[in-house]
Amino acid sequence: MSKGFAKKMTGVVLTSVLLMGVLAGCGSKTSSDSGSATKAPQGTPAAVEQELTGTVTASGSSALLPLVKQAANDFMDKNKKVTINPTAGGSGVGLKNVADGTSDIGNSDVAAGDEYKDKGLVDHVVAIAPFAIIVNKDVNIDNLSKEQAAKIFKGEIKNWKEVGGQDAKINVIHRTDGSGSRKLVKQLVLDNAEFTKEGVTQDSSGAMKTTVSSTSGSIGYIDTPYVDDSLKMLKFDGVAYTKEGIKDGSYKLYGVEHMYTKGEPTGATKAFIDFILSDEFQSKRVEELKFLPAAFLK
Repeated sequence: MSKGFAKKMTGVVLTSVLLMGVLAGCGSKTSSDSGSATKAPQGTPAAVEQELTGTVTASGSSALLPLVKQAANDFMDKNKKVTINPTAGGSGVGLKNVADGTSDIGNSDVAAGDEYKDKGLVDHVVAIAPFAIIVNKDVNIDNLSKEQAAKIFKGEIKNWKEVGGQDAKINVIHRTDGSGSRKLVKQLVLDNAEFTKEGVTQDSSGAMKTTVSSTSGSIGYIDTPYVDDSLKMLKFDGVAYTKEGIKDGSYKLYGVEHMYTKGEPTGATKAFIDFILSDEFQSKRVEELKFLPAAFLK
C-alpha cells in the first residue's frame, strides 16, 4: 500500500468518526429538549393552582342578602376574574332556583322541606340571624308577650289599646308565603297557626322596613340587620334582643341561615362558600353585619 493511499484512508476514517460524533451530539440535544418540555424543573410543584374564574348566582332570602352582598364584594376584591350575583326573592325562591339549577346557591332562612329531600341539595349553615317584632315609632308600647303577638298576627287583636297602647287600629304588615321570615314567625310566635289575611304584604325585608316605618300603627317582623332608628324594635316576652339572650335561650326569635347547593359545590361556588365560612369572614364581618357566626350556638 502506498503512503499516499494510506494517508487518504486515514482522512476518510477520521472524517467518518467526526461525522458520527456530530450526529450523536444532535441526537442527545433533541432528547434533552423533549424532556424539558414534558417535565417540571427539579424542585418545582407538579401542578400550579389555577386562578379562579366564572360567575356564581345566589338567590333567595332577603334577610340573608346583606351578608351575601358584603361577602360577594370582599370575595371579588380578592378574585378579580369571578363575578358573584346575589339577589333576593325569598327563601322559597332560593330553594326552588337551586333545586331547578337556575341558581348555583339557594339562600334560605329555614331548612329545606320534605319536597326537596330527593333533589340532592347540600346544606351549608353560614350564620345565625336574629329577628325582631317591629312597629311604627308612633306605637307607644315597648313589649309584647308571645300570646299578644300571636293574637295580633292572627287578627284576633285589632286595636293597640287591647295590649296597653293608644286607641288606634293595628295595621299588620306581612311577608309573602314563600318568605323564610314569615315561616319563622309562624313557627316561633304563632305555633304554626295561620296569619290573618288582613293587612299589607311585602316581598322583601327592605320593603317590610319601609312600609312599617311609614305606616301609622303598623307592626311587622324583620331580621335585626335591617333595624335602624326609623323603627321601634319591641321586647318579646319581656326580653330585649341581645346576642347573649340568644346564647342563653331567653330571646327566642332567631333563624339559622342556610346556603344550599345542588350536590357538593365546586370551583368558584365552593371557593365563595368556603370564604364565607372562613375564620377571616366569620370572626369579623358576620357580627359587623349584625348577624352571628354559624358556630355561635354550638
